[in-house]
Amino acid sequence: MTAHSARRLLVVCGASGTVGRRVAGMLSEHHTVRSLSRDPARTGAREVAGEPMATDFADPRSVARALEGADTVLIITSDPTHPEHDEHLVTAAQRQGVRRLVKLSALAVEDPHAQDFLTNWQRGCEDLVRASGLEWTLLRARAFMSNTLAWTTSVRKEDTVRALHGSARNACVDPVDIAQVAARAMTEPGHAGRSYALTGPEPLSAREQTRQLASLLGRPLRFEELTIEEAMDAWRAKYPEVIVRAMADSAKRQSAGAKQQTAGDVQEILGRPARSYRSWASAHVRCFR
Repeated sequence: MTAHSARRLLVVCGASGTVGRRVAGMLSEHHTVRSLSRDPARTGAREVAGEPMATDFADPRSVARALEGADTVLIITSDPTHPEHDEHLVTAAQRQGVRRLVKLSALAVEDPHAQDFLTNWQRGCEDLVRASGLEWTLLRARAFMSNTLAWTTSVRKEDTVRALHGSARNACVDPVDIAQVAARAMTEPGHAGRSYALTGPEPLSAREQTRQLASLLGRPLRFEELTIEEAMDAWRAKYPEVIVRAMADSAKRQSAGAKQQTAGDVQEILGRPARSYRSWASAHVRCFR
């Protein structure tokens, strides 16, 4: 690690989230890291590495302050109903002299049959980054293995997993792998103008994940398949209707096999195989006990 690279300011957006928090932790040992979130006090600033900074992505002035002096920015945004968040980040990066943008996106953008609201939002965000005139790297991730943490309550209390399309496979990816790839893309040469497909080593269905969890827990688990109506009702408790419909469309494509394909980009970049679901579950098994 050179003295020059140690002084570089790296900005991590979404630093309180699943991937951003990990990236900030990985980078902070050798770099100056500014960790952006909407409310660091509420999301636990002490648990986020780097310099926590409250940032309102809807406010161009707030975003400009957050990116002042930055060399590289990891863009992670999570509200598709506000595409201006990415617009403000890219505009501020251009005006503040940022050299490199790394954008966390979704692998669905490569599927021409994926025309739902969420996927088209990601495509629009990617277009902004590519058109910025800055160095850019796109990280297109498949579903996070950590999404199965949504099962913890029913597993703990009922020994049951409930999910839609239980036999539909997804090449889900460990967020640690995404974070390590992001850290490399932010700090190493050779990633400019590249788009990476980030998947796990094998496609798994919810039923197969349930069996692996049961094996690790040492007790049987039931699997109950939700109807599409039940799944959508559950999503409506958290998301607006436009996102609920996009999630239903995504699940339909998964049931048709659209998310089974694995890619070798994680291994290419990290020099090791992508982590398996069993490995992820082993590290988080306490959450299900």
